[in-house]
Amino acid sequence: MSDEQAGPRKPTIRTVAERAGVSLKTVSRVINNEPSVLPATRARVLQTIADLDYEPDPSARNLRSSSAYVIGLVYDNPNPYHIIGLQNGVLAACRETGFGLQIHPCDATSPLLGEELVELVQRSRLAGLVLTAPMSENAALIAALEQAGVRATRIIAAAADPQDGPPCVFVDDRDAAYEITEHLIQLGHQRIGFLWGGQEHRSSSERYLGYEQALKDYGVTLDKHLVVPGDYTFDDGFRGARRLLALRDPPTAIFGSNDEIAAGVLAAAKSAGMNVPYDLSIAGFEDSPFSRQSWPALTTAKQATEDIARQAARMLIAGLRQDASAAAHNQGFVPQLVVRGSTAPVRPRSPPPQAEA
Repeated sequence: MSDEQAGPRKPTIRTVAERAGVSLKTVSRVINNEPSVLPATRARVLQTIADLDYEPDPSARNLRSSSAYVIGLVYDNPNPYHIIGLQNGVLAACRETGFGLQIHPCDATSPLLGEELVELVQRSRLAGLVLTAPMSENAALIAALEQAGVRATRIIAAAADPQDGPPCVFVDDRDAAYEITEHLIQLGHQRIGFLWGGQEHRSSSERYLGYEQALKDYGVTLDKHLVVPGDYTFDDGFRGARRLLALRDPPTAIFGSNDEIAAGVLAAAKSAGMNVPYDLSIAGFEDSPFSRQSWPALTTAKQATEDIARQAARMLIAGLRQDASAAAHNQGFVPQLVVRGSTAPVRPRSPPPQAEA
């Protein structure tokens, strides 16, 4: 088969060097974002890489070098939209810095998870890991990885910088959940249901604490019958809503711990013939496609999942490169309230008809 029949060959690092008029070492330094390259030379090499659509081969680079140029993203989460956001964010940071990415789904409840991740890093020669919840919030797992010398950054739910453990990006879910609950209270709702996500996720307890604090601050009595355990799934949202709507004194609003739960609530309300938001207001969390594609669209808290994951990967890579200015400080994110058509002022319920004398 001729070269023409086989199709064009992929450009190599040597092709880039020849086209840019620089050495192989200079191209390597630009790819690795090393500071010892003149700005004009760096710009020329980057333009050549773009023109040739050249992509470094991180696995081959690992074999040639004592340094690893691939990081891992570790997750265990039932929400596919959340996982895609995480992957896109970490991948963006890898592309900026010439690193490769290996995705590793796992079972957060496995007693052998620490050994599994250490073996993963050693077998795949990973430079480090980006840990997502709930692994990132497992103190025993973090300690095991540190003892094995595995570098990691964490994405965690926290109301403030934890200032201990490996570097982290922390998300203030509590403040955002407070704002959602406050929004519902200000619409006149006094009976507000809350549907938990998975209790192994700190994000779920942080969102509950925000809900609880808002009720307390506004003098609204917390009715434990309005709080239902569950997981971050559509089905649990549907089941939880059916349970709440069957109460003798049902809620006028329901806050689901994520948009998938809230979409399940919306389905349950419609199956019961309810008019959302006039018969029932519904709020979610995260601003996933569920919130935007529902009808009516869901009030929610916009969580910048891709930006959060991108920052976590940047912190890890900066630490690997010993770039203290980029790696030293943990960074916090606060999801922002987005009001849409699923919430409205509470509508007084009609009194039951009086029996004729």
